[in-house]
Amino acid sequence: MQRSESIKNIAVALCKFQGECPAPKKTSTNPHFKSKYAPLEEIINVAKPHLAANQLSFFQSTTTENENIVITTLIIHSSGEFIESDPLKLPMGKNTAQGAGSSITYARRYSLCAALGIAAEEDDDANGASDSNNQQNNQFNKNAPMASEKQLNLIDKLLKDVASAKNITKDEAYKTLKLHMQKDMEWYTAADASEAIKVLTNAMKKGA
Repeated sequence: MQRSESIKNIAVALCKFQGECPAPKKTSTNPHFKSKYAPLEEIINVAKPHLAANQLSFFQSTTTENENIVITTLIIHSSGEFIESDPLKLPMGKNTAQGAGSSITYARRYSLCAALGIAAEEDDDANGASDSNNQQNNQFNKNAPMASEKQLNLIDKLLKDVASAKNITKDEAYKTLKLHMQKDMEWYTAADASEAIKVLTNAMKKGA
């Protein structure tokens, strides 16, 4: 994380902002889990008036590094003080303009929420503990064999390899895979696992 020599004013302003800014409305739905999240435009629309009221603004830069999309979020105070997030690096995803656009939007949303301290998604742990949510996922996969332990172990190894090759964390690699697969590993069918292995193997080849 980069920051100005002094953060006295921006620290106070951010504390006030976080106390005043309401949670953005979770108006978008993950079709597989029925869980809701706040889209990027909703986060920006909700945050901007409260940022302005506290003399804050933000800027996000988007660049590419090999096969990665790199997002940084800069929070600026009218005093000239600033805090800049560490670069968030995510593999570009599907090799299409739409796929790259989706990855950029996801990365911007994730980086901005982290920088501002905004919760924009339903609690994954709470969803995972919900019986009704588990039943929905089981219903979705009821006619398909579930992924084998061997497949899941291979995916876990490939995630570590991709993270190391692309200089990102394993968690970031998994988030990108989840964006592609639209489900958690816990609910992978055998076919899902095969697809995930293919995606990660291709990512390794591109990064080699």
